Amino acid sequence: MSTTPLPNDAKVIGVGLNKTGTKTLRQYLERWGFNHRSYDLDSFNRYRAGDIEYLLGEMSRFDSFEDWPWPLLYSEADERFPGSKFVLTVRSSGDAWFRSLCKMAVRMGPLQDFEEHIYGYAMPQGHKQEHLDFYADHNEAVTRHFADRPEQLLTICWEDGDGPEKLAEFLQLDAVPGPPAHVNRGVDVYGGDNLAVAQANRIAFQSYWRTRRAISRALGRS
Repeated sequence: MSTTPLPNDAKVIGVGLNKTGTKTLRQYLERWGFNHRSYDLDSFNRYRAGDIEYLLGEMSRFDSFEDWPWPLLYSEADERFPGSKFVLTVRSSGDAWFRSLCKMAVRMGPLQDFEEHIYGYAMPQGHKQEHLDFYADHNEAVTRHFADRPEQLLTICWEDGDGPEKLAEFLQLDAVPGPPAHVNRGVDVYGGDNLAVAQANRIAFQSYWRTRRAISRALGRS
């Protein structure tokens, strides 16, 4: 377990949506020694089924969380684990977040496990306003939930220059060990807010990487 000064069974819970720097947050928390839980498809399916009690039981076994389904459980976790700290990672703008989401969809293809259920679409292209509304509504709801307890919520934006020092101060921990983290940096394969263009870019991108892997394997065997 970590040496955090948080009381009793309190947790540190990342409540930012995906593509807001959640993996960077995870890396810092793990460096501090938190027993961390990231995204998990089985847990997300439990969330979809409404099995919140099971998920809260799972949360009792870990110190910190980010990615699906944990950002969607901030209200229930706040009630179950008093004194917990919540970190809302955000992007410099909604447009920056949407662009990053589109790039991920081009790299990975239709995102049916998580994004289709959460946002309503497996591919974000062509549905920009719906995604921007979800992003704004989620951030506003989290902020409103902790409006009278600002000491429990930190909003942080790595793009705007926020660093681990701000996170360390919020958690009352010493400076995070090691160099600055920036993980999960996306490849520039955006292609615009057009589904047909995105699908074409996805095929080209994945074909390129399959070819590179095949060449590497061939050279490795020669």
